[in-house]
Amino acid sequence: MRILYIHSTQVPPPVDTRTDRFFLLSETLEGDVLQPVWFGTPEEVEAEFGPGSFPVYVAGRFRYHWFLGLLPNGRHRSRLAQFAFYIRKGVELHRERAFDCVIAYSHMTTGLLAACVKLLTGAKLIIELATDPRLAYLTQRARPTMRDRLMKLYSDACLYLSLWAADRVHLLNTAQLAAYPLLRNVKTSVFHEFVPVSTIQAHIEDEERYVLMVGSPWYLKGADRLIEAFKRLAADFPDVKLKMVGWYLKTEREQLEALAGDSKQIELVRATTNPITLQIISRCLVLVHPSRCEGGPRTVIEGLAAGVPVVGSDVGLIPELIHQGENGFVVPGGNVRELEARIRELLADPELRRRMGANGYELAHTQLTEQVYVERFTAMVAATVRGGP
Repeated sequence: MRILYIHSTQVPPPVDTRTDRFFLLSETLEGDVLQPVWFGTPEEVEAEFGPGSFPVYVAGRFRYHWFLGLLPNGRHRSRLAQFAFYIRKGVELHRERAFDCVIAYSHMTTGLLAACVKLLTGAKLIIELATDPRLAYLTQRARPTMRDRLMKLYSDACLYLSLWAADRVHLLNTAQLAAYPLLRNVKTSVFHEFVPVSTIQAHIEDEERYVLMVGSPWYLKGADRLIEAFKRLAADFPDVKLKMVGWYLKTEREQLEALAGDSKQIELVRATTNPITLQIISRCLVLVHPSRCEGGPRTVIEGLAAGVPVVGSDVGLIPELIHQGENGFVVPGGNVRELEARIRELLADPELRRRMGANGYELAHTQLTEQVYVERFTAMVAATVRGGP
């Protein structure tokens, strides 16, 4: 089966083919990927992926077609140019050799454009739902702005239009569409995001002892909850730090620094490459993900795959990944005292951390592997193309 995948984020794919899902999907599928990237020139692409990798980069039986997100002068290219690229290149590649299925990451504008490509080519359409649409844009800050509320309305409009046009939707958890009864008849496939668990280093006790949070935007991910919880227990564990790794806007960093106050145990770490982030995860005592809104967080899967205990809030796929008391703890959203108690319990009990870490490792390396992902993704495409349930 041949697919066209339309990506929405400008993060380049990995150079290491072991961690490139399309290279791995080449076992069963083939096709093309429309990939925006944050580079501004062909030379930057070739510096990353090798000579001859622009305008097309081959990974297994898939071809990446780049859209450069920046102009040579460093300014951003317009969204309209990116959207025109999706439709023009998608139709051009279909004429070259027909696609069985078009897949779009996100129900937003990318999903609408994929629906246009479906109409122009006659291919089947799958929309990947990456978040909880019920909470989209309303959990970005404590008090949603008028713009947030308008974007929520736009998100819902895109959700209905793109999913009504779709032949199937890829959900990350079973509850993602529960608040949308008009979409109850849309065919669904439910499985986790791709994480190359076999390449993640197993947990190592590090000299530096720390609780870890990875992710942004910070309010949506519940950073304020974690800082408050950690400050409550910090005095009892003076040798333990709280590390928070991710992208920071200037205003976000200022807000987090204000919440941390004069604590010497809280460290804000700027985002780094994924391989380095995975090393940081593998050395932490506890990984915490107190998010307000989630689809199916990769970070939680990465923590489980590294064999560290995970504490997360009861949103999205988290309660399905964390088996209460077995590989971590699920905390009711917003309950800072419960979050504190669970982190405190793990910090005080090395044997509990070891046992939960081992259980998480077993879960990730049996049920969340690359091969499981390839099988489920392929089954989703096959059911869509052949009209299955």
